[in-house]
Amino acid sequence: MTLYDELGGPAAVAEVVDRFYGNVLADPDLVGYFDDTDLDRLKAHQRAFVSAALGATSGYGGRGMKQAHAGRGITGEAFDAVVGHLAAALIECGATMDQVGQVAELLAPLKPDIVEGSAPVH
Repeated sequence: MTLYDELGGPAAVAEVVDRFYGNVLADPDLVGYFDDTDLDRLKAHQRAFVSAALGATSGYGGRGMKQAHAGRGITGEAFDAVVGHLAAALIECGATMDQVGQVAELLAPLKPDIVEGSAPVH
């Protein structure tokens, strides 16, 4: 059984992504990264990415992490805060700490492709 299945499949991923963006957009240190962003489109990409990362049989067909985040000036602190908000959303949706740790392990290698800035957006 994949982590995707353990967490509850597509319905669970959709709920996690919705809660995640609710948390992120409520964070004054992160909301500026999403100015002029089509959130419905972004959520759809995020659901596909998270599903694929967790082992769903459908693949992720979006851009690579480096290309998708280029020019946004994302700092290491912002990346860590986003991962924290994802962990919180997973816990809010019933994930165990072990499952949250597995997700964090999947995300850690992406940090060098996403982080490019050292100063906050604001």
